[in-house]
Amino acid sequence: MAGRIFGTDGVRGLANADLTPGLAMRLATAAARVLAPVAGTEADEIGLASGLPGGSAFTGVADTAGSVAAASAARGRPLAVVGRDPRASGEMLEAAVAAGLASAGVDVVLLGVLPTPAVAFLTGDLGADLGVVISASHNAMPDNGIKIFAAGGRKLEDAVEDAVEAALDDPGQLPTGEGVGRIRIAVDADRRYLDHLLIATPNPLNGLKVVVDCAHGAASHLAPEVYRRAGAEVIVIGGNPDGLNINAGVGSTYLDGLRSAVLAESADLGIAHDGDADRCLAVAADGRVIDGDVILALLAMSLRDRGKLAGNTVVSTVMANIGFHQAMRREGIEVVTAAVGDRYVLEEMNASGFVLGGEQSGHFILADHATTGDGLLSALHLMALVASSGKPLAELASVVTRFPQVLVNVRVSDKRQVAASPQVAAAVGEAERELDGDGRVLLRPSGTEPVVRVMVEASSQEQAQRLADQVAAVVGTV
Repeated sequence: MAGRIFGTDGVRGLANADLTPGLAMRLATAAARVLAPVAGTEADEIGLASGLPGGSAFTGVADTAGSVAAASAARGRPLAVVGRDPRASGEMLEAAVAAGLASAGVDVVLLGVLPTPAVAFLTGDLGADLGVVISASHNAMPDNGIKIFAAGGRKLEDAVEDAVEAALDDPGQLPTGEGVGRIRIAVDADRRYLDHLLIATPNPLNGLKVVVDCAHGAASHLAPEVYRRAGAEVIVIGGNPDGLNINAGVGSTYLDGLRSAVLAESADLGIAHDGDADRCLAVAADGRVIDGDVILALLAMSLRDRGKLAGNTVVSTVMANIGFHQAMRREGIEVVTAAVGDRYVLEEMNASGFVLGGEQSGHFILADHATTGDGLLSALHLMALVASSGKPLAELASVVTRFPQVLVNVRVSDKRQVAASPQVAAAVGEAERELDGDGRVLLRPSGTEPVVRVMVEASSQEQAQRLADQVAAVVGTV
């Protein structure tokens, strides 16, 4: 993998080609060095003489996550938790990550198949020094990725990612003997996370009939269970992962199957997750898709009505539909805009103490309960609002009138040249004059490709498409 290996959400690539076990092991060792440094390599230097039976924190191959964490702390050893989604390559990469962490003197708790937000929660809940998730989220099965959380379950800042990259080829002196970390399998990690979700649910979901599409992913068993325990009647699709079928025509990027199931089952609504369940999109009883902008608006209004929306403000991204902004103005809720990506949403939230943020793709951060986007938590809050209001989701969603939005990707040789081009500025200005406030034009360079994304919102689909094509044509000549 040439250049900086960290993208907007960890390290991601084709498993066993771009993302190899060797890279995964080196990355884990480097992360341990930066996030959980060991004072030395001899037993008496890192507090291994704990007086535990047999001089070891471990007495078997599986235990409760809490007891492993306590034993590790008693030994003065750093602790890491590792989870993954069910794609086949995750088994291979999990072994490599665990080996890399243990070789750096870190005790490892293997959480098994769990959603990304569950790993973030457990990193904080168990007092771990770091957490690692092996997942490529909504990507197709051949890809995989590695996401790293710092203590408390928080995403890494750019400077920390840079430090991890710098340590990739210089692991330092590794411990030997008793200094090598131990690896355990947790038996109750999913229960701890499930209980956390239920406690965070505002009210029961009694009376709701819900279809949940689990994308054959990490939430395939947990999501249906927690929704049932919260009181809903649950029908499951996309809930049989075999390691190869994750995101294959199911989940939050393929909503046709969920729409059909909601209509066929006469369900009150449908919930769609992606492979690692950090996303949540919805379908109303009439088959209408409820996207992230609408869900974010409903969550903001719900928190406001319960007196829990800090600063009476919600954080969204530059891609949020104009209809979202108009709805929030009517409701008297302020909107702060961040760059695209949930990490940038979270930065804005943390900077001012806001408790709610999200983006159109279905990432939502409820900071009173989570440190990162959590699809299950978001779905529970959305369904709780439907249940408590007694209104259909489609009626609640009518608060947002979406403007047609068209996105055109233009391949360019120099993104900076496009940004400085007077011809492009003139084309954008001409489109904005035609819109006359009833729409907008946004040019956004891709962070990973030689592409400029031209987005136009207008009062009609035809106008949005025509203006997007006009601006894109000029961008393509630069």
